[in-house]
Amino acid sequence: MAGIASPTFNKRERIVSRKLIEQLFSKDSSFSVSVFPLRIVVMETARMADDIPVQVLVSVSKRHFKHAVDRNRVKRQVREAYRHHKQILTAKVQQTQTLAIAFIWLADKHHESATIEKCVKRLLGKVADRL
Repeated sequence: MAGIASPTFNKRERIVSRKLIEQLFSKDSSFSVSVFPLRIVVMETARMADDIPVQVLVSVSKRHFKHAVDRNRVKRQVREAYRHHKQILTAKVQQTQTLAIAFIWLADKHHESATIEKCVKRLLGKVADRL
């Protein structure tokens, strides 16, 4: 597979700013879409010169999984599914905008990676259609 770049998910693509997270979850500036077991919250902002097109946050509540190892497993599955299908969104994002996205886990049990991948793909497709 020489010459084919594998999709990556580096630190610059993660939301780390508390201010951005608060803006993302304020009701007036964002919209959300659900496909069980995930909900996605999306906010559009203007892109600065050095910004990347899409930034992502993955959240799994302690209410759903008491043990950190279980929460981390779910986050890993969601990030991996996003990494494989992020081109669905990045192809639709305009040069003047940036998307902030939060994936929120809704289920109380684990799901197979294939199920999560289908769910993430459908969510990204719905968001891309809305752009």
